[in-house]
Amino acid sequence: MSTAPMSTPTVLVVDFGAQYAQLIARRVREAHVYSEIVPHDLTAEEIRDRKPAAIIFSGGPASVNVEGAPIIDPGVYDLGVPIMGICYGAQLIAKQHGGEVSRFEAGEYGRTDLTVNRSDVFLDGQSAQQSVWMSHFDAISKPPTGCEVLASTANTPVAAFAGPGLCGVQYHPEVSHTPEGQAVLENFLYRMADIEPTWTMGNVIDQQIEIIQEQVGSGRAICGLSGGVDSAVAAALVHRAIGAQLTCVFVDTGLMRKDEGEQVVEVFRRNQHIELIHVRAADEFFTALEGVTEPEAKRKAIGEKFIRIFEKAQGGIEDARFLVQGTLYPDVIESGSKHAAKIKSHHNVGGLPEDMEFELVEPLRALFKDEVRTLGSELGLPDEIVWRQPFPGPGLGVRIIGEVTPEKVAILQEADAIVREEIGKAGLEREVWQAFAVLPDIRSVGVMGDERTYGYPAIIRAVTSEDAMTADWARLPYDLLETMSSRIINEVDGINRVAYDITSKPPGTIEWE
Repeated sequence: MSTAPMSTPTVLVVDFGAQYAQLIARRVREAHVYSEIVPHDLTAEEIRDRKPAAIIFSGGPASVNVEGAPIIDPGVYDLGVPIMGICYGAQLIAKQHGGEVSRFEAGEYGRTDLTVNRSDVFLDGQSAQQSVWMSHFDAISKPPTGCEVLASTANTPVAAFAGPGLCGVQYHPEVSHTPEGQAVLENFLYRMADIEPTWTMGNVIDQQIEIIQEQVGSGRAICGLSGGVDSAVAAALVHRAIGAQLTCVFVDTGLMRKDEGEQVVEVFRRNQHIELIHVRAADEFFTALEGVTEPEAKRKAIGEKFIRIFEKAQGGIEDARFLVQGTLYPDVIESGSKHAAKIKSHHNVGGLPEDMEFELVEPLRALFKDEVRTLGSELGLPDEIVWRQPFPGPGLGVRIIGEVTPEKVAILQEADAIVREEIGKAGLEREVWQAFAVLPDIRSVGVMGDERTYGYPAIIRAVTSEDAMTADWARLPYDLLETMSSRIINEVDGINRVAYDITSKPPGTIEWE
């Protein structure tokens, strides 16, 4: 199912298993052109039905010359849509159009010197000598029939090619290590595909208002505020569309960050003038989570409890038929689809009960997190909401390993508050994507004040990212980590040691569950 806004030219990024597929989609959007990621095994008819203005084939880890290598339905080339290939995608175009892909003595990895032999429209304005980012062993030795060689390197005779409706590069223009790469993408989008750069957050607001008004009509909607950026921006956008027809329900699950509940109520009830019902339901959530330890079961239990509370909400919204959620594009991808493996259920995607009585309104479903922040600023939300660190819908329930209890939540709230406070003091709030504490389901022996202790460890998790699809562990200064550790151990009863998680995504996820 497409998430494309109405009447918006769409570029489809066909994913061949690349680690950079999401980055390609983001770079296209940075060029003010809407993009979506799709799997490579869609049929030509399925791709045609999405009415793409252009198609980009991503890279991938396979060799196009091995049996079972991922391919594209050849009928896609007959759709009359401009196609660009990147790395594996370029090799696939060559192989399916009379070119050749060979394995040379040496591959190319990392920064590589590129020579542009002929600019053409595709490489117009590019420096004759430049540095690009390579990551391949196979290389194109003969270009596709009808295409000309535009660039080469010492080990890659066909580093770029172009012809009628087709073009490709062996290197990765989407990464920052290719300084002129964005200009290559824009040449393809603007000049080869003739797409106007009109996709902006202002347009997204206008389009979504129209969609929301058409969907909701004269009905009533409720929005479950979680305390995070996504639900806050979704609420502000829907309120602009339907005004008093929207009522926000802030469910205090008992799983929020320290003092967060009061801040959410303050912003929406007093600053945004949106009708807000504050439901204190910590006891209900803790009861639902008693004895539950499996991560997916916890997510589903929390998701179902949210819905049941909405369904019985009072205060003039008994007739509400629509539920507004802050579902984002990464949520949709990670929760799985026909073609994607499920990484985890998001409580606002895969964790909803099948017998839910609401029709969903998801105005952010097509957006990445940074785009949501921009949208929030356009809607006039304050920085303390827009730039709040991402917080999972299930709250601290997925940062506590094992059974979730009031005691564990209280311990984690204090430790987490120290982590976030010290990140702020260090001026790293906008450099670090997320920083928080995790409470594992183990205890260890320690010594405090010459006495033996038996307490929980706290695990600090801090990552850098652009869109949460991939993330790297943050290289926090040792002095900062030492301060966090010392404060947590000294100030938080029940914790006697601190560890730092240095796992990137992939192979891990940002959250622990």
